Amino acid sequence: MSTTTYDLESVKLPRLAGGALRVFVTLMENPVTRGVIISNLLQSGGITKLRDLTLDDPPTFFPRWDARSTPVAPVDLARFTQTTRTHGKGFAFATTRAYHDAYRAGLTTPMRVAEQVLAAIEESNARTPPLRAIIACQPDDVMAQARASNERWRAGKPLSVFDGVPVAVKDEVDMVPYGTTWGTRFLGKTPARADATVVARMRAAGALLIGKANMHEIGIGVTGLNPHHGVTRNPYNVAHFTGGSSSGSATAVAAGLCPVALGADGGGSIRIPAAFCGLVGLKPTFGRVSEFSSAALCWSVAHNGPIGATTEDVALMYALIAGPDPNDPHTLPQPPVTLDRFDDFDLRDVTIGVFTPWLEHASPAMIAGCRQMLDAFQAMGARVQEIEIPELEAARVAHVVTITAEMSAVLAQAYQTHRTDFGLDVRTNLALARSFTAREYLQAQRVRTRAMRHFQNVLDHVNVILTPATGCTAPAIPRDALPDGESDLTTLMEIMRFAPPANLTGLPAIAFPVGYDAAGLPIGCQLIGRAWEEHTLLRLEHAAEQVIERRQPQVHYRLL
Repeated sequence: MSTTTYDLESVKLPRLAGGALRVFVTLMENPVTRGVIISNLLQSGGITKLRDLTLDDPPTFFPRWDARSTPVAPVDLARFTQTTRTHGKGFAFATTRAYHDAYRAGLTTPMRVAEQVLAAIEESNARTPPLRAIIACQPDDVMAQARASNERWRAGKPLSVFDGVPVAVKDEVDMVPYGTTWGTRFLGKTPARADATVVARMRAAGALLIGKANMHEIGIGVTGLNPHHGVTRNPYNVAHFTGGSSSGSATAVAAGLCPVALGADGGGSIRIPAAFCGLVGLKPTFGRVSEFSSAALCWSVAHNGPIGATTEDVALMYALIAGPDPNDPHTLPQPPVTLDRFDDFDLRDVTIGVFTPWLEHASPAMIAGCRQMLDAFQAMGARVQEIEIPELEAARVAHVVTITAEMSAVLAQAYQTHRTDFGLDVRTNLALARSFTAREYLQAQRVRTRAMRHFQNVLDHVNVILTPATGCTAPAIPRDALPDGESDLTTLMEIMRFAPPANLTGLPAIAFPVGYDAAGLPIGCQLIGRAWEEHTLLRLEHAAEQVIERRQPQVHYRLL
């Protein structure tokens, strides 16, 4: 395998929607015709090349990284929130801190905010077209939480900076008293019996859990088009996609329903919607945040993490939900969670790696936004170093095989009994995944071993790697894709070009806004960092936030 050539390519594949997509799915699922169709898809998707690779590397089934001790102080949230800091230029979102300060000053109460949140959710879903950010909300439960928070504030004993602050949760994470649908129409008919660890930690901090956020069905797509719960709309332009699969989480934050939301990322599902919606999205290191009682859809590439209006919102939630959990063995061998040097904008100690052919494999607007951000980082003292990352195409294919094969295994019984209850794009992807062999899955894990080594070799010399977050800004929602969805692999690959390596390798990555295109749609940049060094990503994004001017979304609710 070559170790010096940039090998990712743009592809042009047919797009299908409506009746044509229904016919295609029927043929894929027909025992007589499926063989030819799937063979062509495997070839066009590069899967057949994976079969032919000669690899001596052992497979890596989980991207675990050594928890090397670092000379940094563990985070103290109470002390962290005492620092006075600004949130950059332009439009000011209502932040977690803003809610906290308003409660402390007696300017509003959790009860009043809860009433406004419920009214805004109802209005957002009644508008034309509906936002469909929140798909399950129980007003009685929300108000009960708010009353309890009210009493704590009245007694002068808030639980944390999050006490009474609205937070949405992606509907693949268990949260009482809701069912967990995974974006389907047939799962989640009974309420969760207990909170997932990440939800339990937010609840213990007093967060006002406002409901379950929409998602691309079973997390297998990156647009946010859900045929069962409705397409999630982008608050910057409701004619455009939000991105997925944590689509509702991003829309809820951008629309002002909450300052921060919980997402999940198996192949860019936090970073892509954050980028499309002009927000900050953090995918932590594999094993940094518990997956206990989150949907076991793609266990070796899955990560829970925050999507927030600002870097501080993301940092606060990250610090709250990260850390060891006895119920998730992957989280046990990790170094302390820290937000070290969060406010240090002197970047002379930082080296940013740039693989130019990769960075420039995007639309002109994306390239320009990222180049301007690099200039800004350099003005703050950072050094920029040219790097090479080999075998990105093999890593892309290995990720496709890994995530879809694991999803197919998890959903094997559901596919047998509820195949026609899934959306058409999900049925297409699951039918393809069911054709993967054990050899292909093992080949993918051998490629993972190589990818982890390649990225480690680069990160031994630079602190972070900078890329666009996506290959394009948020695409328009085609009329013929509603309500049943579409199959558009050309656009999907443009959207996903920069996200999967961080999932395959388990390295932390952050997406953040760096400007807007000519149509006013947000441009997102991505930083990939060293294992366990989320604090470095947050520090750099906080620095970026000081120079990037934010704009107000077209649809936005002011709750403060």
